[in-house]
Amino acid sequence: MIEWRDEGAVLAVRKHGETSVIVEVFTENHGRQAGVVRGGISRKMTPHLQPGGQVSVTWKARLEDHLGAFTFEPVKGRAAAVMDDPLALAALNAVTAMLAFVLPEREAHGYLYIDSMRLLDRLGTDPMWPLAYLHWEVSLLEELGFGLDLSACAVTGSHEDLIYVSPKSGRAVSRLGAGEWADRMLPLPQCLLGQSSLNFTEISQGLTTTGHFLNRIAAELSDRPMPAARDRFLDRIAKKAAQEAPPF
Repeated sequence: MIEWRDEGAVLAVRKHGETSVIVEVFTENHGRQAGVVRGGISRKMTPHLQPGGQVSVTWKARLEDHLGAFTFEPVKGRAAAVMDDPLALAALNAVTAMLAFVLPEREAHGYLYIDSMRLLDRLGTDPMWPLAYLHWEVSLLEELGFGLDLSACAVTGSHEDLIYVSPKSGRAVSRLGAGEWADRMLPLPQCLLGQSSLNFTEISQGLTTTGHFLNRIAAELSDRPMPAARDRFLDRIAKKAAQEAPPF
């Protein structure tokens, strides 16, 4: 019998048989892990098995490559902080769906785990969380092996007037360096260069850029599209950006 204990956030829950569920959890030391929770559809357990909820889990299986079974104890819920905030709720669903989609099973990602838990804790409580979400997607790209290089222009080497990202290399490009190829470049909003203002137009632009590379990774992983939860979140961010736009 193989057994381990860890803590993490619930990513997804799906029914298994009459009374059980299969739960995916992103754990600190064991990465994304799935396991059966017996009686998981009960009224007692269901409130604690919501996406984003923090749980302490014990996983047991006869062999390492078996699905295994979870027993769990709730650590903290996150639903209450976002339930009355549609944008934060959409973000929580996007985070958990993206982690379930892109992370390989049973592979630890310690830095991403810390970043993800911090972001989930900020949703609905810290007014700057939409900017934190954008930077979380940048961290996600780095963890998946495609970090953006925004330090200098890929063409001229300049550190000034960086306003684009190359869709091929993920490197910054200046206005001068882009030249006649500007219309083929991705946007590089200033909030990706360290500015901390909460500007939904810039955040929307940044998510367009990170989404380009996440879609590329998704295509390499499988023929499935990106999770619809991220698209719904982007739609809400775009609506917030439209509200910011000055009237003509």
